[in-house]
Amino acid sequence: MITQSEVVTRLLLSIILGGIIGIERESVNRPAGFRTHVLVCVGSTLTMLVSIFVFEKFRAFTSTDPSRIAAQVVSGIGFLGAGTIIRVGPTVKGLTTAASLWTVASIGLAIGCGFYSAAIIATIFTFITLISLSRIEAVFINRRLLYNIYVTVSDKPGQLGKIGTVLGEYGISIRNVKMENLDEGRVNINLTVRLPSNVKIEDIIMKLSAIEGVQCIDI
Repeated sequence: MITQSEVVTRLLLSIILGGIIGIERESVNRPAGFRTHVLVCVGSTLTMLVSIFVFEKFRAFTSTDPSRIAAQVVSGIGFLGAGTIIRVGPTVKGLTTAASLWTVASIGLAIGCGFYSAAIIATIFTFITLISLSRIEAVFINRRLLYNIYVTVSDKPGQLGKIGTVLGEYGISIRNVKMENLDEGRVNINLTVRLPSNVKIEDIIMKLSAIEGVQCIDI
């Protein structure tokens, strides 16, 4: 039978390990942050502890499987993770946070059954993945597909909307927009965009050039 000190140790460890992942998500303003990850880890740890307790208490009277209750965490956490996934135009956000919640739940199960080494190692690897691999992705993937497009247009209503419509047709994500008034009724629009891998920048320039009022385009 699991002692009270072991229960306290496992629950405290779940707070620490779940909090490590949660702090990283909180630092980048994700919908599921520090408290959510801690609660998920503590909850899954408690679920595993309950499973073991039930098995130890009633195994003399009936055949019980301690993994049956804990197994529901794996499927049940999907509903919570789905709440962090948001579709914004052609892009989907929150998948990484949903995956981190699922991982934290598994870490909690490992803590609950006393598999400390796996829980700690998984936490380290998950933290490294969220911190380091995001930077690698930014360097080797995002930067390769990020462009600054400078569009000089006549100062008329709806010009930015027309440009946005064209970019939306190609599934292009607009990261930043800056506008600067020039002389002689002209406006310079600076767009930072991320192109899908199957879209060529030359096609976008050609499409934008066809918009009425567009005078000049630079990259």
